Amino acid sequence: MKNELNTSKVLQAYECVMNNGTPTELGKMYQGVEAFSDYDGYTVFLRGNGVELQIGFHNTYQLNYEHTKLRDQFLAKIATMAK
Repeated sequence: MKNELNTSKVLQAYECVMNNGTPTELGKMYQGVEAFSDYDGYTVFLRGNGVELQIGFHNTYQLNYEHTKLRDQFLAKIATMAK
């Protein structure tokens, strides 16, 4: 999955969740995706359906998942939110 994510699109999806979501303990939830950031805002997280995506400083990212199908569904949902 190296260098396959467009981090600017992921950040657009993050903003979509933060603008349209309902509050959760950590951040906001929208269409089954929770978005939140660390205390200083340098790292943002998107998670849902067993997948967690972490975007860090200099657009580095880490994508954690157990099943490829869940990853693909999650990334498709993120892409839809970024439009």
